[in-house]
Formats: sequence, structure tokens, C-alpha cells
Amino acid sequence: MQDARDIRPLTSLRFFAAMWVVAFHYWPNLSSVMPPLVAKGYLGVELFFVLSGFILCHVYLDSVADGGFRYGSFLWARLARIYPLHLATLAGIGAMALAALPAGRVIDPNILSWSSLPANLLLVQAWGFAPQAGWNHPSWSISAEWFAYLGFPVTAWVALKLADRPRLAVAGALVLLVGLYAAFGVLAGSPLTHATIRWGALRIVPCFAYGAAINLLWRKSAVERRRPAVLGALFSGAAVLLSAQLLAPDALIVGLFGGLIFSLAALTKAGENSGGGRLFVYLGEISYSIYMICIPWKLLFVNAVAPALHLDKSHLPLYLWLLLYVAVIPLSAMSYHLLEHPARRWMRRRRVVGAEALTSVA
Repeated sequence: MQDARDIRPLTSLRFFAAMWVVAFHYWPNLSSVMPPLVAKGYLGVELFFVLSGFILCHVYLDSVADGGFRYGSFLWARLARIYPLHLATLAGIGAMALAALPAGRVIDPNILSWSSLPANLLLVQAWGFAPQAGWNHPSWSISAEWFAYLGFPVTAWVALKLADRPRLAVAGALVLLVGLYAAFGVLAGSPLTHATIRWGALRIVPCFAYGAAINLLWRKSAVERRRPAVLGALFSGAAVLLSAQLLAPDALIVGLFGGLIFSLAALTKAGENSGGGRLFVYLGEISYSIYMICIPWKLLFVNAVAPALHLDKSHLPLYLWLLLYVAVIPLSAMSYHLLEHPARRWMRRRRVVGAEALTSVA
């Protein structure tokens, strides 16, 4: 089995995806006028989804092919990755809301949506089972990821069928993506890339399939020469930024994500570590914490600072907004080291202990 750490530039990319999403969520507290590049920040979630399909195939596809894949162990490992921090941020949002009530603060009733709590606890809030977008709203995408994890054997089966025809796989995934985006827009009256609670689980499907197809293409045809790999990464990165700045259609930008991921992964085959330095790899490792604590941190900061300084929450001074934005990084590092990483290791040890116990009984 290959190790996801072999493709260090993709780990680094997770940090930029997370901070793009954070900028999208935080900008309304600075100005009502959002720059085009920031306005497309919601697509950082799509970038995570495409990356997820690529990485899971990178790590697990070989074991599926040789019969060594264990579905239960796979799901437990993925649950250990996402659930502890999800539970902690959910509890944190609830605690902040309950603490604010006695102080006379007005709380959005959706935040403490008790009817949505079971769906959030079961990670099905993006499957249409949550009446409101309550608690820690970004966790809808974790629910969508869980949907993709449960269906990963299907993704792997299709990928193996198309392993020798990766270009056909990529073309098919792009047809699925464009077709689904177009059909959803007509039927729902809004873009699929704006879906969260009601259709978030559907939102990951074309991106996850696309990431898996890009992995097949990378395995077969990634360049192994340094210069073409570097130029490809630079060109694809510039294409993503330019298309977002020009407010290109979401389907086009998501399609370009595939080229960016392919090019960054090709750097590894070419022996190039650009984008895979220790600092950016570390920031990529804490990107899940960045994503999950960005809204709790924003609620805490804005609701504490704005009233204390008699400021308009939607027009914070630039220095305070920068503090809000940048501080999410060290806070996420604390979250990663104190909660996310230890809890993940603890859960994975429980799986190992359980497996050893069953073996000894047998």
C-alpha cells in the first residue's frame, strides 16, 4: 500500500484550500464587496472533495485490487480522522450558544437546532436529514465525505475496471460533473456547488469520482521529468487562480482542479519537492482543524470584540480582520496537537486492540 505522505505537495495544497474557504466565510466581516477570487472560495470544498477521491485511491486502490482491503478497518480509520474534532466543535458551538443566552445575547435559533442534532451526531446532516443548518455548519462537508467513504468500494470497483483506460475514466468523470451541475441547476434552481444541508452528499459525488479518475491518469501517464512537472504545476495553478478571478463557471474551475492535482502529484514522480516543504506540509496536516474551527472562532471573536469596541460586525477594521483571519492558524495547530491527532491515534489503537482480541479468541 502506498502512503499518502509520498505526495507531499498535495498535503500542502490542503492548507491553501482551507484558507480559501476561511477567506470566503470571513470576508463579510470586513466588507460587503467581495473580490472575485474570494467570492469563489466556496469551491475550496470542491478542491477538498477532488483531493479526497485522489488520495483514497492512491492509498487503498492497490489493496482493493489484491484482496487485502478491509472495509471495516477502512471506515474506522476514516471515522477516527473526522469524528472526534467534529464532535468537539459541535459541543463547542453548543456551549458558546448556551453561555450567551444568560448574557442576553440573541442567538440564531438554527445554531441550537435540537431537531438537527441527531443527524449531526450520526454524520448524515448533509443527506437531507437535518431540518436546519445548525451547530457547526461547515461539518456538512464532513457528512458528505462520510457518504463517499461508505460508497468507496463502488468507486474502487469502477476505478479498477477503468484502470487501463484512465483517459476514458477522466472523460467520464467530467461528463458526470458537467451533466450533474447542469441538471441540478435546472431542477433545483440553484448551483450544486452552493448545496450544503439538503444536497451536500450529492455535491461530493462528481468531485470524488473525478479525483479517483485523476489518480488513474497519474498512475499511468504522469511525467517523470522535473522541468515539465514544474511547468505543469505552475501553469495549472495559474489557470485555477485566473479562472476564479474571472468568475468562470464552477464546472470549469473544478475541472482545472484535476489538472492542478495531477501536476502537483507529478512533481513527486519527478523527484521535485516544490510545494512539499516542511512548513507547508505541516500546515496541510492541520488544515482539517482550520476548516472545522473557523466558524466557532469567528463567532467567538466577532461577538466578543465588536460589542466591546462598539464596532459594526460587518465592517471590522482591517487590522482586526487580519487578526481574526491569521489567528485561525495557531489556534488550529493547538486543536490539532491537543485534540485531533491524539483522539485519532486513540481511536485507531482501539481498532487494533479489538482486532487482536478477536484474533486471540479465534
